[in-house]
Amino acid sequence: MKNSIPYYLFANVLVLSACTGLDPKEVKKRPNILFIMADDHAYQAISAYDSSLTKTPHIDRLAKEGILFKNSCVTNSISAPSRAVILTGKHSHINGKIDNLSPFDTNQITFPQILQQNGYQTAMFGKLHFGNNPKGFDEFKILPDQGNYYNPDFICKKEGNIKVEGYVTDIITQMTLNWLKKQRDPNKPFLLMCLHKAPHPEWFPDKTQFSKFTKKRFKEPSNLFDNFDHRGMASKKAEMSILKNMNWAGDSKIYPSIMDELKIFETCKWDKIAFEKEINRMNAQQRASWDSVYLAINENFRKEYAQMNQKELMQWRYQRYMQDYLACIGSVDESVGQILDYLDQAGLSENTIVVYTSDQGFYLGEHGWFDKRFIYNQSFKTPLLIRWPNVIKAGISNEEMVQNLDFAQTFLEAASIVSPSDMQGKSLFPIFRGEGENFREAAYYHYYEYPGIHAVKRHYGIVTKKYKLIHFYYDIDEWELYDLKNDPNEMNSVYHQLEYNSIRDSLKKQLVELRIKYKDSEELDKKFISKIKI
Repeated sequence: MKNSIPYYLFANVLVLSACTGLDPKEVKKRPNILFIMADDHAYQAISAYDSSLTKTPHIDRLAKEGILFKNSCVTNSISAPSRAVILTGKHSHINGKIDNLSPFDTNQITFPQILQQNGYQTAMFGKLHFGNNPKGFDEFKILPDQGNYYNPDFICKKEGNIKVEGYVTDIITQMTLNWLKKQRDPNKPFLLMCLHKAPHPEWFPDKTQFSKFTKKRFKEPSNLFDNFDHRGMASKKAEMSILKNMNWAGDSKIYPSIMDELKIFETCKWDKIAFEKEINRMNAQQRASWDSVYLAINENFRKEYAQMNQKELMQWRYQRYMQDYLACIGSVDESVGQILDYLDQAGLSENTIVVYTSDQGFYLGEHGWFDKRFIYNQSFKTPLLIRWPNVIKAGISNEEMVQNLDFAQTFLEAASIVSPSDMQGKSLFPIFRGEGENFREAAYYHYYEYPGIHAVKRHYGIVTKKYKLIHFYYDIDEWELYDLKNDPNEMNSVYHQLEYNSIRDSLKKQLVELRIKYKDSEELDKKFISKIKI
């Protein structure tokens, strides 16, 4: 494929309006698109979904003024591949970004490119996580790779590489607001992507948040001590245990000197390095604020560690995890509030689509885990809240199965642009109109990054509102089936139970059909396996 933009991108407004059913006058009023995405933000950590852990009043505002999707999910629960799916509207095996290490096919056309070529002003601020020169943006300032929480570096389109003093969530917010206030062309609609690093590991909160959240205790999930007795080998072999696999320094914030004193061994080679890398970026004032809280936590832990049994240690680590993770989200929620307030002040709210989502879900102690990767609900499902005044009815929720695969075509239809025929998602417009019943009967999922960190086996599967069928492959050949209505916590695979035989066989047939529909196959599985470097 050539790098040139296809002719169809330049189709005139009248033709586009005919294709979308919109009046030509409405096409001229094409909406602005503000896409806010956090990294690893679990839906359980948004109070519009579940208020038992934390409060997120500003993100909740989007639910009150727009639509909250209860069955939003991803095609591949890992950061860079998810972002590639969002940009291209194509599954990982098509866009080439199957895992965090594989290259993205730069010949792929992304929806920002199409919007830009059709008159949209485009900008991106924050974490992209792959590539240093995103196509289709008039302006960008992006974090290199994972980026840092304190005093981060940015790769800029116009300024080269810069270092910015401050806290990363605040900086990304101010970059976003500055662009809206000073760089936005009022004669053009805009696509603005505000992509937060938080709450990605290793969860280094800002002072205003950690001073509050480190004093709190949080409700434990009912399956924090899951023993995986009724699940397959993949769950038993995964290395995502809060107790056993979470980094002591990087994640739990135990200072390396305390680890050495207590003879606590690193869980991986970057355990202490991750902590020191971030802590050493702090200036004197930031470090003093940090130490004023975390040194006391370390001292209390040093005194109590020898008396803790395994259950108590797990509970301690869970609380430490939630304190820092949710504190990071506190800053993101405040960011959303600042941006929404500015849209109101500038008179932009009425004609701006505002999306809040995450690149995937995240485990908050369910099954004793942190991280993501699996097709199980907390990883597979992702928050999605959309506000579009006068188009989306305020305060509604939706149970239809939508995916990150659908964003590209939705945004293009909103801009009255015909989508490329090779995009694989579906526009959400029927749901916006209240006509989305049976929008998607089943979602397809495929995870590839194994062998790799956290040791989650390669797998693909089909998910409906009622059932989930999973095939684990590569070094094992196992199937799991979950009855989501009767077992919402996915504790017991019923794959081998006789009463589910007809359901299992029907889902297997549907799974084959989905793989054909999305152009996935055993041949591609073998191709991607052959590229593994162990």
